[in-house]
Amino acid sequence: MTDQSAIQSSSQPGSQPWSKSYPPGVRWNAEISVMPVQQILEDAAAQWPDQAAVDFMGRRISYRELDDLASRAANGFQALGVGPGIHVGLYLPNTPHYLISFFGVLKAGGTVVNYSPLDAAKVLEHKVEDSQTDVMVTLDLALLYPQMARLLDTTRLKTLVVGDLAEMSGHPDAVRAQLAAGQQLATVTADDRQRSFQSLLNQGADYVRHPIADVGDALAVLQYTGGTTGLPKGAMLTHANLSAAVAQCIETTRTEPPVLEPGHERILAVLPPFHIYALTVNMLLGLRIGAELVLHTRFDAAAAIKDISEKKITAFPGVPTMFVAILNHPSTATADLRSLKWCNSGGAPLPLEVQQAFEKLTGCRLAEGWGMTETSPTGTFTPVPGLQKPGSCGVPSPGISFKFLSVEDGRSHVAQGERGELCVRGANVMKGYWKKPDATAAIMTADGYMRTGDVGYMDADGYIYIVDRTKDMLLCGGFNVYPRTIEEAIYTHPAVEEVSVIGIHDDYRGQSPKAFIKLKQGAAAFTLEELKAFLADKLGKHEMVSAMDIRPELPKTAVGKLSKKELYEEEERKRAGSSAA
Repeated sequence: MTDQSAIQSSSQPGSQPWSKSYPPGVRWNAEISVMPVQQILEDAAAQWPDQAAVDFMGRRISYRELDDLASRAANGFQALGVGPGIHVGLYLPNTPHYLISFFGVLKAGGTVVNYSPLDAAKVLEHKVEDSQTDVMVTLDLALLYPQMARLLDTTRLKTLVVGDLAEMSGHPDAVRAQLAAGQQLATVTADDRQRSFQSLLNQGADYVRHPIADVGDALAVLQYTGGTTGLPKGAMLTHANLSAAVAQCIETTRTEPPVLEPGHERILAVLPPFHIYALTVNMLLGLRIGAELVLHTRFDAAAAIKDISEKKITAFPGVPTMFVAILNHPSTATADLRSLKWCNSGGAPLPLEVQQAFEKLTGCRLAEGWGMTETSPTGTFTPVPGLQKPGSCGVPSPGISFKFLSVEDGRSHVAQGERGELCVRGANVMKGYWKKPDATAAIMTADGYMRTGDVGYMDADGYIYIVDRTKDMLLCGGFNVYPRTIEEAIYTHPAVEEVSVIGIHDDYRGQSPKAFIKLKQGAAAFTLEELKAFLADKLGKHEMVSAMDIRPELPKTAVGKLSKKELYEEEERKRAGSSAA
């Protein structure tokens, strides 16, 4: 990675098998602009100063005001000692505090470390110590503040900045009263290690600038991966990684006519920005094109439907469970959702039935993409307009190349069309894992590609199909079995709303698939034998489920995608208990 302002592939147009599937106007070998990430907000404030950047609880914040608040926060952070090499944690939901703090930290010269409100205490402690976080920003909410206040005494954390959720709304007194009535507010204790968020903004906007010599080397965000086992690792995302990812996203929309029009879009931002998908696709992309971000602190189907209908939302990036919830909500029958023109699903495989139903409801193509924390998270996109292939997550995004590594030997690349582990290369790919050179080296191939852990293949048109994760792949009686294949088949059952398939111990086969199912509202339950009969013509005998649980809810991650980690842990506890007995 270099400090140049644009990165361009040396490949000639059409030299990649997927470039022929790009719609007119979109170029695989386009120049990918890279810059200090804070420049995204500064450029937008210069181009659209009076346009609304944020809509939050009855308050609209212009681009000029948002940039000024971020500059004030930068001055406040610098007064707390933040500068190059200093890491600041953000333990925040989707509120203006996040945007102000994020850009304030970067303007101050520091690095952002994202924290999830759903992290367990052990994980929070690990992240603080591992990332060397000195300053943390949070809110006065019962869900957030007590957890961070405790870490002042148990970790290296030096300063806790506490914001008032209501202060950024259009009706502070009413919001504060509502939070108090619901027992959602925390009692903030007096402590000289704590500062109010407002105190950051009282310093004035004249902060000390720290020019970045090399955006390809300077760390902007330390983003911890949500691995299925062990403690998470910190992906080092540079200013070039993140700004390149934004440029790649924008290039996919430069169709004829363009899918997104700078200065004219309104994005429903319900994904939490501490997740890389929302950070890049909602926040950074939205600000780069001068969109208005309509912030929701959490996903609620009724509220989302209401805002899409009344505020004429044009773009809605989400995860499959959100689109499922909207499709199954009774208010969709009377709501007008036809203002939507760019909807993207990521974070987890999108069931074909959901994709088709959503497009029929809204008239907007629900495009699936693939990416990961380590890729900032761009990877693939479904061309809009363009060929849409059921089961595919699309083609490589501009400036990104893929190869497929043999699952058997882990060294040689397989031919196009054959299944293998996806390996990716591009300006968006992380610098490496924080303080883990061995882990970084382990995922790099000899020719400079990064191993993703996802198994899939590419067809003749350059479309990629994700079969499964290498770590999720089951070995059943000597056969490779992919849970996603089973899940796709179960999703075709008319009573199924959500499903997760994991491998459970089998004395004879080694592993066997077990399905955990949430039914649609009002749907009748069915037995395992009935499910097997339904799947008989959809799955091979080696893929057939051997066990099933129907549950009112399935575990999800902080971003709302289905999580298998808890299911595996539950099955392990059951097996351990059975062995002990």
